[in-house]
Amino acid sequence: MDKIIETHPWEPFMPEGARVLIMGTFPPGEKRWAMDFYYPNPTNDFWRIMGLIFLGDKDALWDPTTRTFILPKIKDLLTEKGIALNDTARKVCRLKGNASDKYLEILEPVPLRELLDQMPRCHTVVTTGEKAAGVVASITDTPIPKMGERVSSPDGLDIWRMPSTSRAYPMKLEKKAEYYRAMFACALKNQ
Repeated sequence: MDKIIETHPWEPFMPEGARVLIMGTFPPGEKRWAMDFYYPNPTNDFWRIMGLIFLGDKDALWDPTTRTFILPKIKDLLTEKGIALNDTARKVCRLKGNASDKYLEILEPVPLRELLDQMPRCHTVVTTGEKAAGVVASITDTPIPKMGERVSSPDGLDIWRMPSTSRAYPMKLEKKAEYYRAMFACALKNQ
């Protein structure tokens, strides 16, 4: 059976003056999307974590009527906070046909340095999970940080590893949010 190669469906989201770049691994298959943007799966907790941290409500970015995320509100929040989004893989092959990072073969990582060159104020890269952390570590020639911690690259880039926002990752939403809140407090403190 031939491998099916998938190319990342979206351009990087890079608001003017972005200071933090959040990177997952790769989006799930399109059938799992509630919107055409990063972290589209309604069972993924990323946007609930962002709502809880920045808006005080885990459901602030979710519309229960349409059962989708509120994309204009999401983009406004990211722009206001100076948060860019992209994933660590540009081309992948799903070894088991699901969204699990465990069965995701990365064929082409994102050109991280080229991406950061387009965001001169960005000093922080945040990975949402172990596989993304490993990809960034290999690109930047740094060790993989421990959960909730950061390492610095030789050129001064802060690289954080956060817990996966997938519900398959066994940690309560509020605990995940604590990790993200602490990272943002550090990464955005001089904004």
